[in-house]
Amino acid sequence: MPNPRRPIRLTFKTRPQQTTWPELLAMWTEAEGIPAYDGGYLFDHFYPIYGDSTGPCFEGWTALAYLAGRTQRLRLGIMVTGNPYRHPAVLANIAATFDVVSGGRLDLGLGAGWNEEEAKAYGIPLLPWKQRFDQFEEACQILHALLTQTTTSFRGVHYQLENARCEPKPLQRPRPPFLIGGQGEKRTLRIAARWADDWNFPGGTPEQFAHKVAVLHEHCAAVGRDPKTIALSTHVLAGPDVAATAAAAAGFAAAGATHLCLYFFDNRDPGLLGKSAEAVTAALA
Repeated sequence: MPNPRRPIRLTFKTRPQQTTWPELLAMWTEAEGIPAYDGGYLFDHFYPIYGDSTGPCFEGWTALAYLAGRTQRLRLGIMVTGNPYRHPAVLANIAATFDVVSGGRLDLGLGAGWNEEEAKAYGIPLLPWKQRFDQFEEACQILHALLTQTTTSFRGVHYQLENARCEPKPLQRPRPPFLIGGQGEKRTLRIAARWADDWNFPGGTPEQFAHKVAVLHEHCAAVGRDPKTIALSTHVLAGPDVAATAAAAAGFAAAGATHLCLYFFDNRDPGLLGKSAEAVTAALA
């Protein structure tokens, strides 16, 4: 049975790669009219991450800002923002401005980053894993502080701030929810236990998801966090076989997911959004 502590949240995600802008926009305008979807996401990469990496890929935050102006109801987010790509103080200002102009609809997705190809191509430092997660943990602290405090001073290994401001503040209080993606048991889940309002399982089986949830709850106990305050989300691949999509969604719901993000790989069929939402909703009833 689905986790009874909260209703299942249903969102969608589209790939901003190997697509045209009219196709991507059509998906979002279609979803805006489907009440079952609470929000939508893009990914944060400069190169395509599926198939041919030399093809086109729209920059996530820029595209998301335009989509905010073309929608009124949907929450919006990047699932997830790669920390190495933007200094956390810059990201805090992006997030605060986005939350204001969207009317308080931002889900702030955050991740440690992983794509070596684009980082190497652009000369963006991608630190070894331990240092990368140290950097990410510092970034979460900075983002929270800048979005909630008048001024922030921070002395870390990777970042230093001196009486830093971020104005205007976001509309959501105390800040937009942090959606932290990843499944590393030693660092990602520990960081999520401390900072996440929503933890996202990038992909795998319901059994693997349930195991990661158990580890997350262990970290919550270690830091004194009530695990019920963290939504548990996962990607559900949404292809043309809507029955398969619904079955996969039901499996994750039975494993404890409270947020199902239907991940559409093809932007050429906006009608699939409604068919998938209907099938998933029926499977969860």
